[in-house]
Amino acid sequence: MNDCTIVVMQGDETGQELLGEALRVLSSSVIGLNIDFCTFDLSLENRRQTNNQVVHDAAEAVLESGLGLKAATITPGDQDDVGSPNALLREAIDAEVILRVGRRIPPMRPIAGIHAPIAVVRMATGGAYGAKEWREGEGLNEFAYRTEKISRRTCRVVAEYAFQYAQKNGAKVFGGPKYTVSPVYEGIFKEELDAASERHAAVRYEPQLIDATYALLLESTGEALVIPTLNRDGDSMSDLVLKMFGTIAGSESVILSFNEDLTIHAAIAEAPHGTAPSLYGKNLANPVAMIMAAASVLSHIKGEQAARACRAIRESTLETIYDGIRTADLGGQAMTSEFTDEVIRRVKAKLEVWDALG
Repeated sequence: MNDCTIVVMQGDETGQELLGEALRVLSSSVIGLNIDFCTFDLSLENRRQTNNQVVHDAAEAVLESGLGLKAATITPGDQDDVGSPNALLREAIDAEVILRVGRRIPPMRPIAGIHAPIAVVRMATGGAYGAKEWREGEGLNEFAYRTEKISRRTCRVVAEYAFQYAQKNGAKVFGGPKYTVSPVYEGIFKEELDAASERHAAVRYEPQLIDATYALLLESTGEALVIPTLNRDGDSMSDLVLKMFGTIAGSESVILSFNEDLTIHAAIAEAPHGTAPSLYGKNLANPVAMIMAAASVLSHIKGEQAARACRAIRESTLETIYDGIRTADLGGQAMTSEFTDEVIRRVKAKLEVWDALG
């Protein structure tokens, strides 16, 4: 296949260590792809030194290449500090969707009747995030206010992507906003979901209010689901869904920006967890989510070779866990590097065998 460029965004503490493990898996000696890596240092120290210019430079590179792989980073608590690089990146690439997919990790047993994957398609902008806030009054007569907004375009992007993803993966679109309480604000999202359902008549569609969606997840029959959500709803929903499958460290998170025709323009994959400072330097952290993020980047590269490499990495990662080679959080004794070594061995073997079979 043709060469491609992945923008690598370095991070902090254990996040940076796990990025290194993922990059080992993406080595040309492992997957046989000619990938160029354009690296930016998004560590807290460098963000402070550059006053976040490095974040904007990385975003520009992602918009040019279309592909990004990001390590977990520290967001300082002081509001006068450099803030969240994730928020800056989403704004800079005009991201509209955050995709997180909960998957079974054999032989671990998920809770309730969960069996097939559950994808949360979260609105990446608008709502409570970035809303203007203020207070008026004093004492018990003090009131807090917030102004939120969402656009019809973003609602349409999220709805369309949810149905496309469901169609591609044989899933049902399930859930939706609380439009009965907020018929104007959240109703605009419900309108776009209903319209997308008409455009994708072959996709099963079961609209539910967001509170009912939470409750009904505990009564799941095990079928594959795609849950489209508003920004804040998706923030909490995605954490719940990943944990229902055993661990938040078992799957990747992908932010997506779109062209005017609603095709994907750029994708940045990362692990959904933080920097785990207590594990820093101990070679104990679970690299699964970061390795899955690396595989996800490959899924956005055209060509059969990239698709085969993506599948090989995903299968090898889960097979490694299944065969008992696991980090401590999954009940095993493997070191971080040992787990990655085994994934690499299996990826190379799979690709060799598949090539031999034609």
